[in-house]
Amino acid sequence: MDAKPATSTMAFPSMSPYSKGGVRSSHQYFSLRWNNYQSNMTSVFHELLETQSFVDVTLACEYNSLKAHKVVLSACSAYFQKILLDNPCKHPTIILPADICFSDLQFIIEFVYRGEIDVSESELQSLLRTAEQLKIKGL
Repeated sequence: MDAKPATSTMAFPSMSPYSKGGVRSSHQYFSLRWNNYQSNMTSVFHELLETQSFVDVTLACEYNSLKAHKVVLSACSAYFQKILLDNPCKHPTIILPADICFSDLQFIIEFVYRGEIDVSESELQSLLRTAEQLKIKGL
């Protein structure tokens, strides 16, 4: 009785062989690419924010607070990056300037995690002013 090999469907990354440095050699290198990397990471970051998994910083303003991830804030804001580098606490609480309103902060956090937000015309100027103050990339 012959045993048939098990078959399964697997998703493989895109691969393309090349020679390193254009020099002919007996070694072949492969470029591996994760298809849908950006959309997957955006989805994962948004889920981490929604579930508050692995949060390690608290942002406070107007008697409200929200939790976020230091690595995301640092990647998207020179303002937060400097504060977090200067304060190596495991879970710091950052008290934001008094002129920052909590709704702007919520929009900004959504923007840095999702890469996009929808705001009304009446909220736009305040949001852009806050984004400039916090040095948010992309706004």
